[in-house]
Amino acid sequence: MPIYNDGYTYCHEHLYIDLSEQKRDIDCKLDQYTLICEEMNNLVSRGVFNIVEVTNRYMGRNPHFIECLMRDSGINILLSTGYYIEGFFPSDLYEKSAEDIRDEMIKEIEIGIDGSAIKASLIGEIGSSENVFSDTEKKVFKAAAMAQYETGTPISTHLSFSTMGKEQIAYLKQCGADLSRVTIGHCDLRNDLDQMLWIIDQGCYVQFDTIGKNSYFPDEKRIDMLEALANRDLLSQVMLSMDITRRSHLKKNGGPGFLYLIDEFLPKLLERGFSQQQIDTMLRHNPYTLFN
Repeated sequence: MPIYNDGYTYCHEHLYIDLSEQKRDIDCKLDQYTLICEEMNNLVSRGVFNIVEVTNRYMGRNPHFIECLMRDSGINILLSTGYYIEGFFPSDLYEKSAEDIRDEMIKEIEIGIDGSAIKASLIGEIGSSENVFSDTEKKVFKAAAMAQYETGTPISTHLSFSTMGKEQIAYLKQCGADLSRVTIGHCDLRNDLDQMLWIIDQGCYVQFDTIGKNSYFPDEKRIDMLEALANRDLLSQVMLSMDITRRSHLKKNGGPGFLYLIDEFLPKLLERGFSQQQIDTMLRHNPYTLFN
């Protein structure tokens, strides 16, 4: 599924995800179709035409739910293949080889996901735990590098609280991945400009994809880091998103809602002196380049 270049793209979202069993919290089952569809309609009306949906195997991925959202809202949604992090792996994953996992990924990229008409457009979100990169997580990364080699598919990763970015990239490089087709998620959860500069220097994209999650890290500091990257003329390797994962994140449930990035965050960027061209680079041109 290609990206539509005439609109904005959120690079890292969840439109149907169910981690309620692992987290023992029903709030972690994001499945309220009417509310989500309404928010997608609102996004389309404001020029957001694409969502990169990074819910993968064993995270409650639901391609039929996504098919209905695309039909009813008109938004374009890219789906993912892969496995998440320790604590969210199925038990049989530990017995599979990297080659087995690679073949699963390629099947979902080339044939389709769970009997739906939708093929996976990216490998993600695959991740490492906080301050740890386990052997099984590395096995998934090795499989991703092999699947990328066979298909050219981009890879989207998960950093737990912005840790282990260098380790992820070093291992992907060791496995032969094309780093220009890799985007590193959750780089905006701590003030680590040096890590971001290093990641960009390796040729990868960095994601500021937890915008609005001020209880984790304030948006004002996110803007400070974006400004530092802008001053170095590095926004051509930056993308934006919100990583909405819970019912309580939706607007009608008291959360910021998907429009927060457009209605609240972008005006703050403009006030800080960012140009519309810089915003278009992060929300339009960079996702189009990576995901097509």
